[in-house]
Amino acid sequence: MFVYTKQYGLGAQEEDAFVRLVSVLGNLADQLYYPCEHVAWAADTRVLHVDSSRWWTLSTALWALSLLLGIARSLWVLLKLRQRLRSPTAPFTSPLARGKRRAVEAQMQSEMLSLLSNLADLANAVHWLPRGVLWAGRFPLWLVGLMGTISSLLSIYQAVRAGGQAEAATP
Repeated sequence: MFVYTKQYGLGAQEEDAFVRLVSVLGNLADQLYYPCEHVAWAADTRVLHVDSSRWWTLSTALWALSLLLGIARSLWVLLKLRQRLRSPTAPFTSPLARGKRRAVEAQMQSEMLSLLSNLADLANAVHWLPRGVLWAGRFPLWLVGLMGTISSLLSIYQAVRAGGQAEAATP
């Protein structure tokens, strides 16, 4: 994860300032999440003598923050892509333009899958927060499993699809 964040840096290659901001903040939340989770685990296994519940709460809150930022990013990108498709100044009538339209539609589908995956994970993240926070602790076990399964299947589908697109693009 650190390598990805280091390569992304401050998102200089992003044209959209909002996408850059939420991506950098999401990377920051991800980078803070991992040490908090490790401290919580170490406390549970008695390697560290600290209260693990606070560390679990902090790591889960960072996870939820990262997911919220990812959701905001996906919604923004979907809005911008939709505007591009509906723009009267960007006709998609020529064969080349139709290819660009398909690329935009494929990007929209990918963002929608990311959005759905993040929403399923967010439902679980809130569930694992301390009781009293939204619906924390109220999901039955089967629903927690279902949300995790949905998120995992969406992520696997995206990875397989991205791999297939990469293979199709190589001559």
